[in-house]
Amino acid sequence: MFTRAVSRLSRKRPPSEIHTNDGLNVQDQNLKGTQKWSSSLDSLLEDPEGVEAFKDFLKKEYSEENLLFWLACEDFKRTEEQDQLQKKAQHIYNTFLSSKASSQVNVEGQSRIGEQILRQPHPLMFERLQEQIFNLMKYDSYSRFLKSEKFQKLQSSEESEISSSRPGESAPKRASRIYNT
Repeated sequence: MFTRAVSRLSRKRPPSEIHTNDGLNVQDQNLKGTQKWSSSLDSLLEDPEGVEAFKDFLKKEYSEENLLFWLACEDFKRTEEQDQLQKKAQHIYNTFLSSKASSQVNVEGQSRIGEQILRQPHPLMFERLQEQIFNLMKYDSYSRFLKSEKFQKLQSSEESEISSSRPGESAPKRASRIYNT
């Protein structure tokens, strides 16, 4: 049982693939709001409203630093100027990775980045750490978020908005339309 859990957690998905639509089918692209967010963590992270809702949830769980680190890494990868890379790398290190970090993330000890590598940063230097945090969120926080009262309320309010926009539609017909879209 433990081996299966470890192998599931060790599946790697490069963070650089997270914002591509290559893996999404047409049906996923038509989903909106909580329907889209519940299809995958990738979909949730592509939607600014989803990120905010997930961030609020993580604040209450005292694990907001994971999402903030992931977002900082995404921003870091898009940085082109070397001086900005160095500033952002130092900020990420000081905020999330240093032993004195204010919002330290939980990454494997061997994956930690030493201060010497910060002198010559490159856009993918945090990739392995970002993958670890993504997988931690995917298999832990994200599943709890989908079961949370906050998510359920958001989902209910969306469903009631949809049903009120189509008066006279029966519940089975609405369910069929929603799940067959």
